[in-house]
Amino acid sequence: MPKHPLIAGNWKMHGLREAIPEVLAIDAASRSARASVAIFPPSTLLCPMREALADSPVRLGGQDCHTEPLGAFTGDLSAEMLKDAGADMVILGHSERRHGHKEACEGVAAKTRAALRAGLEPIICIGETLDQRQEGLTHAVLSKQLRDSLPETLEGQTFHVAYEPVWAIGTGHVPTDDQVVDAMLLIQKHLAKRFHNQVVPHTLYGGSVKPDNARHLLTLDGVDGLLVGGASLKAADFNRIIAAAD
Repeated sequence: MPKHPLIAGNWKMHGLREAIPEVLAIDAASRSARASVAIFPPSTLLCPMREALADSPVRLGGQDCHTEPLGAFTGDLSAEMLKDAGADMVILGHSERRHGHKEACEGVAAKTRAALRAGLEPIICIGETLDQRQEGLTHAVLSKQLRDSLPETLEGQTFHVAYEPVWAIGTGHVPTDDQVVDAMLLIQKHLAKRFHNQVVPHTLYGGSVKPDNARHLLTLDGVDGLLVGGASLKAADFNRIIAAAD
């Protein structure tokens, strides 16, 4: 585990302005934390959260972005818009985008290039489905996602990779320690070879991360951060996960 693990909270499609006090409580805990903390709220909350966290160490990010900086793309947000709204990070390739929106790896790579263009630090997600794992395809799937979702323009840039097995997201099921370590080592070997031993700040685990399993997950080889879903919505829960990195 690195000196400063990254604890990232993906709020998904949750949160109104009334949730600002939760963020302020997270901010209070993050000021004395060993971990770096980031929140990825719905885009409607980026501006008010940036105002509320004006002098905070808590970072903010978007949950997705378009490949183009502007244009006739109704309902989409560019990386530049996220940056303008107060984000400095973005999640790309989350399984809920890959499977729910049929996003291909090549599209994730294009969005990653867009994020870098706008000065956003990407967290690129990969992960296999239950069927793929049961068929023994985990390594093949993860390797393809890494190869095709990470563009060459990442070399020399700051980025992160999150392993989120699709079958563990929101289900309460967490892979075994061996399964997590196996995936993390595959990611790190790929990154070291592909990007010439460039230091990738964090390889994160995500998928049913809770206050009672966070500390253990952070002890596993290759896990130097966590991408948290539902447990990041309430400060009482998320702060316990942040504290698990101390």
